[in-house]
Amino acid sequence: MSENCALRRANVLANHILQSPPQPSNISLAREACLQYTPPEVNESYGFQVKEMRKLLDGHNLEDRDWLYGIIIQSNLFNRKIRGGKVFVSPDYNETMEQQREISMKRILHLLEKGVFKGWLTETGPEAELKKFALYEVCGMYDYSLSAKLGVHFLLWGNAIKFFGTKRHHEKWLKHTEDYLVKGCFAMTELGHGSNVKGIETVTTYDPRTEEFVINTPCESAQKYWIGEAAIHANHAIVISQLEINETNQGIHVFIAQIRDQDGNICPNIRIADCGHKIGLNGVDNGRIWFDNLRIPRENLLNSVADVSPDGEYVSAIKNPDQRFGAFLAPLTSGRVTIASCAIYSAKVGLAVAIRYSLSRRTFSAVATGPEVLLLDYPSHQRRLLPLLAKTYAMSFAANDMKMMYVKRTPETNKEIHVVSMGLKALLTWHNMRTLQECREACGGQGVKTENRVGHLKGDYDVQTTFEGDNNVLMQQVSKALFAEYVSCKKRNKPFKGLGLEHMNSPLPVLPTQLTSSTLRCSHFQKNVFCLRERDLLERYTCEVAELQERGESRELSFLLSHQLSEDLSKAFAEKAILQAVLDAEAKLPAGSIKDVVGLVRSMYALICMEEDPSFLRYGYHSRDSVGDVRREVSKLCIELRPHALALVTSFGIPDAFLGPIAFNWIEANAWS
Repeated sequence: MSENCALRRANVLANHILQSPPQPSNISLAREACLQYTPPEVNESYGFQVKEMRKLLDGHNLEDRDWLYGIIIQSNLFNRKIRGGKVFVSPDYNETMEQQREISMKRILHLLEKGVFKGWLTETGPEAELKKFALYEVCGMYDYSLSAKLGVHFLLWGNAIKFFGTKRHHEKWLKHTEDYLVKGCFAMTELGHGSNVKGIETVTTYDPRTEEFVINTPCESAQKYWIGEAAIHANHAIVISQLEINETNQGIHVFIAQIRDQDGNICPNIRIADCGHKIGLNGVDNGRIWFDNLRIPRENLLNSVADVSPDGEYVSAIKNPDQRFGAFLAPLTSGRVTIASCAIYSAKVGLAVAIRYSLSRRTFSAVATGPEVLLLDYPSHQRRLLPLLAKTYAMSFAANDMKMMYVKRTPETNKEIHVVSMGLKALLTWHNMRTLQECREACGGQGVKTENRVGHLKGDYDVQTTFEGDNNVLMQQVSKALFAEYVSCKKRNKPFKGLGLEHMNSPLPVLPTQLTSSTLRCSHFQKNVFCLRERDLLERYTCEVAELQERGESRELSFLLSHQLSEDLSKAFAEKAILQAVLDAEAKLPAGSIKDVVGLVRSMYALICMEEDPSFLRYGYHSRDSVGDVRREVSKLCIELRPHALALVTSFGIPDAFLGPIAFNWIEANAWS
């Protein structure tokens, strides 16, 4: 047997060695023409007016946004570079941490000189606040380090003085802050306490002999931590501290402390250390602060909620400590509003880059001799990006509604703004991170290059899920607020009013058993499903908490043990609020192409939420068959949205210079020249 095998191999080798030269072939070995870049605009058409869609998406202050885009693009301070014959602006990530910090401050001073921050603290009213939101969002699209530094200075330090202070503080600090004569930071977070603000350990006492407050860091866990601007640039700090008067703890209060002199030297009785290098936002100089019996004037207590008289008497119109604590934190809602809206603009940058690239980059052929196929013509690629695009549209409408709610706030609406901003801050920042990761992968190796924006945005924006409230903690607070509203209405036998719970005054919606395509796309059906989910989860949650309490568990432990229902409920609340925002925007549109496309986007948003949230199946809102119906409809919607992909990302209104080179002629951008 082995001899036969050896003989056979020998014959094969002999034939191979002795065979005559091959005859000339008619097959050409000439090289195929090189790949050529074709702009997406050549083959894609716009099925609606992108300028009108942009007005709908941005919602406000388009001219102000374009003005600031122009300032950034025209200045070499913003790292202008040419790639593929086009101008791009983005931070230079080859710089050291120290260089990034210094260039960020230089850019702020350049924008100050151009008048960008005029009125950010000294002008009031909805128009002024909306303009500030718009300009802040543009800064965040360029570089979130720039945006975060502005957020610390204006939204935390500045707003603390504006909301917690009184006339004497406003007159002394606001204009100087707006003109950067004072550089502020916000010292709340500690090494040992972040989300649990009530538990912070910094202690302030009062000395009536000198009429001064004395601030102390009593232990290492009380050091102020992650304080933006503290490591280098800030010369003053808002200090959040426990206040002890006559050995009685009056809870959290807010003080102004000078931490550096005008020459940048650290003041006596203060120690400051650098937090060091981070996974992103290295243009922000985060620092740690210790106070060693630091004395500040009595007038440096921000006294809109409580005050201390010269002889040391504590005075507050709000006697309940919990209500007083809530009053101190309520004005900080603006931070969550801006974080949520900035997250959506970051997702827009990622999607614009990834989708434009997918409309010009080809790979593999559907048939042996055919051309390679555009990435976005693959159903799998559509599935990766188009649902995220629809979600980003839906969340844009929700973010705009939230901003309008905030700038038109009244004492009666403060509670709703607080709850909505918590839910949307969590959902929108999570969405941004998921979107950027998918866009990074969808761009392949090119997504790894920092000049293409997507990958580095992930590192910079990651912290959004943590600061201004850890997302999971915020979502638990949303569920607690809904629980309290439910219990209150039931106890008083009053109809539900506010927090979007009015649907619970109506009979329970009945869902059809057969889900046809037209049913799944029906706005009435979509709203009914989302309302049913929220209603059922709220009732389950309150029942579970009540049952645990009846078994002897404390109220707080009952909430903790019900965390799974709490998570499902808060997500249902936030997703329903987003759907309602799309429905409201759609209802205002006249019949036409934009309304039709917004309808497709709304259906995609609603159905992808149904597909992705296990609670629709877990609690029986959908059967196993109907889950399959939903999934198939999402695939159909991908096919229908595909022709609008370019128009939808163009409608973001983002200048070409703010995107990455792969969004345009990626061959020329990578040429040897």
